[in-house]
Amino acid sequence: MIIGVPKEIKNHEYRVGLTPESVAELIADGHDVWVETLAGAGIGSLDQDYLDAGAVIKPDAATVFAGCDMIVKVKEPQAVERAMLRPGQILYTYLHLAPDPEQTRELIDSGAVCIAYETVTSAQGGLPLLKPMSQVAGRLSIQAGANALQKENGGRGVLLGGVPGVNSGKVLIIGGGDVGYNAALMAVGMQADVTILERSNDVMAKLSYEFGVRANIERSTPAVMEQRLAEADLVIGAVLIPGAAAPKLVTREMLGLMKEGAVLVDVAIDQGGCFETSKATTHADPIYIVDGIVHYCVANMPGAVPRTSTYALNAATIYYAKRIARDGWKEAMRDDKHLRNGLNVCEGKLTIKAVADAQGLEWVDAESVL
Repeated sequence: MIIGVPKEIKNHEYRVGLTPESVAELIADGHDVWVETLAGAGIGSLDQDYLDAGAVIKPDAATVFAGCDMIVKVKEPQAVERAMLRPGQILYTYLHLAPDPEQTRELIDSGAVCIAYETVTSAQGGLPLLKPMSQVAGRLSIQAGANALQKENGGRGVLLGGVPGVNSGKVLIIGGGDVGYNAALMAVGMQADVTILERSNDVMAKLSYEFGVRANIERSTPAVMEQRLAEADLVIGAVLIPGAAAPKLVTREMLGLMKEGAVLVDVAIDQGGCFETSKATTHADPIYIVDGIVHYCVANMPGAVPRTSTYALNAATIYYAKRIARDGWKEAMRDDKHLRNGLNVCEGKLTIKAVADAQGLEWVDAESVL
């Protein structure tokens, strides 16, 4: 199989689909890998590093898309990239289709086989290809939120860790999954006053065991949500419904309960955001203010730390990249229901119910296209 790695073109996206080390693994398995020139520059990997791994360097994305059987990326294909996809070509990347009807329609029209990292499952019930970026985004959310709290950015001017004689800042984390847990780790480490809202008894028990008295773990109810929003300096939106649009847990009206200059960081923005007032932003222009509340809604947060993010991502994604390249997508998915759950669009058909429900579209079960 010929596998292609184009340079990412989303705003301030510095990650790359395959590291030189991952390229070497695929080549050792007998495949060819084409890498667009400078695709790895953002992680400090030069064209020569890819050449040393056995890759072929190509001058532009058009050449890569035109000549490869499978395209491996990080972020969802942008419009110009979607136009280069062809029937039967495999696209292996994050997609986040639920809040993006335009992308969904164009991927269906392309006839490509589109496999989304974020809906591949595991035997333990998790999302193993989403988890590494959830870990990175969760940890970054506190860093970004602390920066947004500074007065020059419109924030309240609160130091999360406080100082002797001055209380720590209050951090509210909505959702205790991978993002929420990692956000809490950072916030607790900064000596902030941390509260996590969660609905699952099992998750609450795990968080309570992990954090003890260092964080308050509470059941998420409308009344508790309003009370904690009124107290918070920094709110992290960390909810996830796999493959589906994020629920709007904080309405615009609820912003009126909050302190002026408080900060919302919406880590769920890839799935449409969990705050009613959220809209996707970029690293070039990350924050905006609504009703006195600072919003940070960057849709590719891990792109800010591309080397860490790319290596963490490749550690998870290379296994299935090798399986697909070795066996072909149909055989790989027949053998592995968890990979099959990653199939979102296939040769003109939508194959994921959560996206169909979010957009009012027809869909077919992934098994039916195998």
